Amino acid sequence: MQRNYLKVSQVGIEFPTDGEPFRALQNVNLSIAKGEFISLIGHSGCGKSTVLNIIAGLYQASEGGIILEGREVDEPGPDRAVVFQNHALLPWLSVYQNVELAVKCVFKHSKTKAEIREWVEHNLSLVHMDHALHKRPGEISGGMKQRVGIARCLAMQPKVLLMDEPFGALDALTRAHLQDSLMDIQNELGNTVVMITHDVDEAVLLSDRIVMMTNGPAASIGEILDIDLPRPRDRLALAEDVQYNAYRQQVLRFLYEKQKNSAKKSASIAPAELLPSSSKKSVAA
Repeated sequence: MQRNYLKVSQVGIEFPTDGEPFRALQNVNLSIAKGEFISLIGHSGCGKSTVLNIIAGLYQASEGGIILEGREVDEPGPDRAVVFQNHALLPWLSVYQNVELAVKCVFKHSKTKAEIREWVEHNLSLVHMDHALHKRPGEISGGMKQRVGIARCLAMQPKVLLMDEPFGALDALTRAHLQDSLMDIQNELGNTVVMITHDVDEAVLLSDRIVMMTNGPAASIGEILDIDLPRPRDRLALAEDVQYNAYRQQVLRFLYEKQKNSAKKSASIAPAELLPSSSKKSVAA
């Protein structure tokens, strides 16, 4: 596998403060293959969202940069679509119109009205939301809203799908259904995905590789774990799988043992955030 499709090269970033500038990231390097599913995991405040925002072009790196298909990218673009935790749907538009708006921005000169409609409906069907085309966000559940947000991003045909804790606010059952849907979609479309998560089980279930971040300030990549589990993946079968549980333990060991001293220095870290979902009564990530 050639991991040169998307490259995070020597990335560092500082943010101005009232005193000394705050260095959030230092010397972050990551090479990603086309069609690969990458999860970023680490303690709160370790710079996961900052890495994602730099790839999206929402932040400018102080050093280094992002290279996608051999070209440097330093501003937002439809080739990198972001699925946010809060879905970010426009409440006055219908499900169909929310997706149509993104499609028109990308394809208004290359698709006819009929083709746009067909494409919008196709992507909503991928996430099983074609039955709610004319409903507004206030009329559907949180899980359904997130499905629409994913459909909107897929409809842009991005080269890279960026997901910032997309299931973190959902109940456990809805989260599991959306994880399964995401695996099905990625298997069908071969999307390149970079996802932030706090959930160890979610990271192991979905990923080809898990990128574990060190604690900030000046956070970087601590370890990268290859997940060599065959696809398609069945969560029930994996629950008793020896290799699956070994991967979980490796991630937990990094988070709790290798980063625990640094974690104590950060008042923003809540230990419950890092417990795997199977260990908690409520959904948590």
